[in-house]
Amino acid sequence: MAIDEQGAVVALAEEGYPLSTPQPGWSEQDPEDWWRASERALAALGVEPRAIGLSGQMHGLVVLDAEDRVLRPAILWNDQRTAAECVEIEERVGLERLIALTGNRALTGFTAPKLLWLRRNEPDTYAQIAHVLLPKDYVRFRLNGDRAIDAADASGTLLFDVAHRRWSDDVLETLELPAAWLPDAYESPDVPGGAGAGDQAAAALGVGVDGPGPVSVVLGTSGVVFAALPQFAADPAARAHVFCHAVPGLWHAMGVMLSAAGSLRWLRDLVGGEYAELLAEAEATPPGSDGLQFAPYLAGERTPHADPDVRAAFVGATFAHGRGALTRAVLEGVAYGLRDCLEVLRELGIDASVGRVSGGGARSELWLRIVASVLGLPLERTAVEEGSAYGAALLAGVAVGDWRDPREAVAACVRVRDTVEPDPAWSGAYAEGYARYRTLYPALRDLA
Repeated sequence: MAIDEQGAVVALAEEGYPLSTPQPGWSEQDPEDWWRASERALAALGVEPRAIGLSGQMHGLVVLDAEDRVLRPAILWNDQRTAAECVEIEERVGLERLIALTGNRALTGFTAPKLLWLRRNEPDTYAQIAHVLLPKDYVRFRLNGDRAIDAADASGTLLFDVAHRRWSDDVLETLELPAAWLPDAYESPDVPGGAGAGDQAAAALGVGVDGPGPVSVVLGTSGVVFAALPQFAADPAARAHVFCHAVPGLWHAMGVMLSAAGSLRWLRDLVGGEYAELLAEAEATPPGSDGLQFAPYLAGERTPHADPDVRAAFVGATFAHGRGALTRAVLEGVAYGLRDCLEVLRELGIDASVGRVSGGGARSELWLRIVASVLGLPLERTAVEEGSAYGAALLAGVAVGDWRDPREAVAACVRVRDTVEPDPAWSGAYAEGYARYRTLYPALRDLA
């Protein structure tokens, strides 16, 4: 995305790249695919930028040798192979101490367990590591040779002292990981070689969540409910992630479900048809999907369950249910998962009265009506829908002085386009549906 000094979008370009799943529960990509796609997308914009901002998927592990060569495919945020290493981290560091230091418990998606997995399972690769980068930071390195990271993305490594916004010597020493492998950490507008933030912090900035107030609701491959915090305050049970925000001096809490729009893509690939067809059939199905429910645990779950082994299910299927009911059940199941995230944030004292929505799923009017009704919140769509890319571009503008700080950038550029209100006619069905949904995880956990 290219924007001008007033925050108006000048050009957009998009490139895709494949995902590899070499074993069940594994998720990998070739970092060179990111770089090639970035080169093509930047060229397609047809502009010469004054500054570059970067955002990207969090947690993914890119390891380089002393010659800056990629040692193996990147292990991604939704990879589930590190359950044993998560147990090891919590035992070695201590769960309460780990949460106090990093704001989080050890989850399979985070970066630190991936390093321990490499040490145990690929010792030859581990022995060659000289540098560790996250996905967007590898793209920065290829752009200009800078090895750097922002505090927001570093917060998702489980190696960062989130309260003090620096690498945690305590965690690194306890896990016997060299600090020299890690890039220098900066505030988001100040990163050399390109301002930036992890995708969720950038997306929140891109829709105007630059302080306490509206929450960010993301319907991307994963689903997120995100709220800014004026100070560091970890959830004692670590059901929500607490990270540094892209706004210096602020933190954020977020609930994350692993399969949001990814659930709809899975269903489309399974049953066929175009998205428009599936959504039209879902709209013809009444709220509650005629008793059919979907538990969206296709890749395990994070909030509020932190369970990599639980699996998805359709519950209540009959001969009467067709493709429309399956689709609507998926839309509703994801909405219920987002409600789980919102309820955790409310327990942390966050007063949510409106959501700012982004992600590919936000293009569906039906899905937004469902999510708004399940959450009981109006959902505002902003004039620019590409939240993460727009947030990164705003950070780039801050870096070159177009705005003094991220808050000024948001005030000058982020505009609400329209609002999707909860549907009162659906409230009863969704109150009952959410109560039933809450019974699904305990049953499925016992089957794992």
